Amino acid sequence: MYLKPRYNPKLKRSRSKYGNKKTTIHGITFDSKWESERYLYLKSLEKAGRIKDLELQPRYNILVNDQKICAYVADFKYNKENADGIWEHIV
Repeated sequence: MYLKPRYNPKLKRSRSKYGNKKTTIHGITFDSKWESERYLYLKSLEKAGRIKDLELQPRYNILVNDQKICAYVADFKYNKENADGIWEHIV
């Protein structure tokens, strides 16, 4: 019996849905250049004290009737003055 291999190196890798290119900054790989630029901007705000508790890729469980149906992963989460956690998702 012959099993076909799952990986075929002759097949072209398809482009990402939005044509984004992965970018690495400070040893962190981001899904797009825009996301990496947003990270640098948020880091500068954090250093200046305008935001705090910057988190990358925070995961939140979505519950319905106390049962997990899926998980949402945001790109960033941070706290601003006079506001509880702000989530950002970059498309």
